[in-house]
Amino acid sequence: MATYHVIGVMSGTSLDGVDLAYCRFTYNEGNWIYKILNTETVPYSDIWEQRLAGLTEVSAVELIATDRAYGHYLGELVKAFTDRHNLQVDFVASHGHTIFHQPQLHITFQVGSGAYLAAAAGLPTVSDFRTLDIALGGQGAPLVPIGDRLLFSEYDFCLNLGGISNISQEGADKRVAFDISCCNMLLNPLAEELGLPYDKNGDNARGGQFDQTLFDQLNGPAYFSAPFPKSIGKEWADEHSLRTLQESKATVQVKLHTACHHMGYQIAQAIQQHAAQKQGKVLLTGGGAFNSFLVEQIRHYLGPNFEVVVPKPELVNFKEALIFAFLGVLRWRQETNCLKSVTGARHDNCGGAIYWY
Repeated sequence: MATYHVIGVMSGTSLDGVDLAYCRFTYNEGNWIYKILNTETVPYSDIWEQRLAGLTEVSAVELIATDRAYGHYLGELVKAFTDRHNLQVDFVASHGHTIFHQPQLHITFQVGSGAYLAAAAGLPTVSDFRTLDIALGGQGAPLVPIGDRLLFSEYDFCLNLGGISNISQEGADKRVAFDISCCNMLLNPLAEELGLPYDKNGDNARGGQFDQTLFDQLNGPAYFSAPFPKSIGKEWADEHSLRTLQESKATVQVKLHTACHHMGYQIAQAIQQHAAQKQGKVLLTGGGAFNSFLVEQIRHYLGPNFEVVVPKPELVNFKEALIFAFLGVLRWRQETNCLKSVTGARHDNCGGAIYWY
């Protein structure tokens, strides 16, 4: 038996804050058991939100400076978290915040220097989980599926509704996973046009009407019919889904309503085409799981043969932070934490840089 106490640190594309999850992982007789012990989400200040949102347009010097400063900031958050709860921590596992993701150009970059995080937190840190897979010809994404396989095997499908929706499931002889569509990175900017940080419960979406033309345009990109491995970055979202919404003359409520239909439809397509028995149990996590209108559309397009399970809020909110903590454990043990079957890399690999404090 082996036990690890790890803090997982996650910042998603929707820029709603930094998730911290203090987790215990126990390996016993070939099985992994997890428990989330403490959690916290730290919202971004306006300054940090603007700085991160604008990083694609800054100079190389400013990008590097922000990488270091943001790593230090994450380290300070971790130290405050550990001190406040008097936590005993073996190490930190941090995803960082993605700024560039263009695997076709061999580019993926997450700010949040692991070295600076380790120095500020006073703890060993595992970071930079994606680069090795990119170097091996993979997409560098998704990384969560091995955690889904080892921690959530009772579900046929693990669906995450973050800034991007992504799916993970066990295929006939391998794990299958990929990004499906944009999600909160479409819904949140629309809500902001109404003066809201997000569309609570999908109430504004529910009050809109369906726009068939906009629905068809959102479903138009070739990405949706392309085979996996595939992943979505901010660059793709800006060029396709976000641009389509920006160019539409529909009201914000109509855009929200139709976007939820688009997401539900694409999610159902992704699940149904890989469901051998045309049925299954779907675990639904990520911030979008609190959008009841979106969840209704997913259930509608999937049909009655699929059970969509929304777990307790703690798991909904912190599953990604939990799994990145677990990826850190696998890296610590020098075991595979990235699957070639989902990224397209030449072989399974063990990604992540370790900074010993």
